[in-house]
Amino acid sequence: MTDSEPAGQRIRLAALVPTTLAGARLDQALAELFPEHSRSRLKEWILAEQVRVDGRLLRPRDRLIGGEQVAIDAQAQAQTTISAQDVPLEILHADDALLVINKPAGLVVHPGAGNPEGTVQHGLLHYDPSLVNLPRSGIVHRLDKDTTGLMVVARSLAAHTSLVAQLQAREMRRDYVALCYGEFTGGGQVDAPIGRHPRDRVRMAVVPRGKPAVTHYRLLRRYAGFTLLKVSLETGRTHQIRVHMAHLLHPLVGDATYGGRLRLPAGIDEASAQALRGFRRQALHAQQLALVHPASGEAMQWQAPLPEDFRALLEVLDAAAGTSPVCDAQGRLTVAEARA
Repeated sequence: MTDSEPAGQRIRLAALVPTTLAGARLDQALAELFPEHSRSRLKEWILAEQVRVDGRLLRPRDRLIGGEQVAIDAQAQAQTTISAQDVPLEILHADDALLVINKPAGLVVHPGAGNPEGTVQHGLLHYDPSLVNLPRSGIVHRLDKDTTGLMVVARSLAAHTSLVAQLQAREMRRDYVALCYGEFTGGGQVDAPIGRHPRDRVRMAVVPRGKPAVTHYRLLRRYAGFTLLKVSLETGRTHQIRVHMAHLLHPLVGDATYGGRLRLPAGIDEASAQALRGFRRQALHAQQLALVHPASGEAMQWQAPLPEDFRALLEVLDAAAGTSPVCDAQGRLTVAEARA
C-alpha cells in the first residue's frame, strides 16, 4: 500500500529518537516515529537523501543509538492504487477538518490480502475524492474487521498531522465496550508489550521485545461466567485489547483468534447459550472518541450506540441474570463503570 500526499507539497517532519529505539535500523525507527507514513515511503525518502540524522545522511539499515535528532524534508508526490467505490459509511460528524464514522462489523478499513475492494478507504474516496491527497486517505487509526464503532478521519494535511500527534501523545481518548470470558473482581491495567506471535505470524502476542502497550479496563457488569468491561487504550497496537484480555486469561467472547472455541459455563440457560453460539465475532465496540479539534482547538467527543447484535446478546444475559438492562433500546449504556 502506498501513501498519498498532495503533489508538489513539502513534507517537513522532525523528532528526537527515544532511547527505546536504540539499536533500531533507521527505516524501522522512522516507521515508529512517523506511523502516518508507510515504511516504503519513508525508505524512499532516506534513499533520496531527504532524511538527515543529526545533520548526516544515513542508509536505511544504519543503526541508531538513541538521542539523535531526525529531520525529514521531502517532496510529496500524490499517488494511489485505490479507487473510489460506493461503500456505505455511517458518518456521525463532518466538517472541513475531519470526519467521524461509525464502522459496522464485517467492514475492513484498509485494502489488503483477501480484501482488495469494498473497504472503508474505498468508501472515503467516494465520499470525498480530495482525500486521495492525504496519507491513507486521511485514516489515522484503524479498527479490526469485526470490531464496530468510532473512527476519526482527517480531511487536510494539517488536521492529519494534528490527529496523529494527539494519538502519539496519548491525548486522544478511545473507549471501548468489551464482553469477556470469566468474572473480573474490579478494574485494572495491562502494561505488556505486544509484537508478532513467535510462531504464528498472523497473530499478535505479548512478547518481551514487543512495542509498549497499555490498556485500562473498568467493570461495567458481571454475569455468570462473563464480564462486561469498559476498556480505554493508552496505546494503539494491532489487536491490542484482544491480545491483552487473552493475556489476562479473559479473552473476548466470539474471538476465535485469541479465545479459541466458545466456552459455555456450567449451568448456563438455553437462551443465553443460543445467543452466545450465534455471536460470531469478537464482542468489542469502539463506543466513545474524544479529541481536540485540529482547527478550532475545541475539545470534542462522540458516542456510538452498541450495534444490534451486541445489544441483543446483552439483553439475553441481563434477562438470565434478572438485572436491569445494561443498555437502552437505542444501544446507549445505562450503567456507569465501577471504580477500582
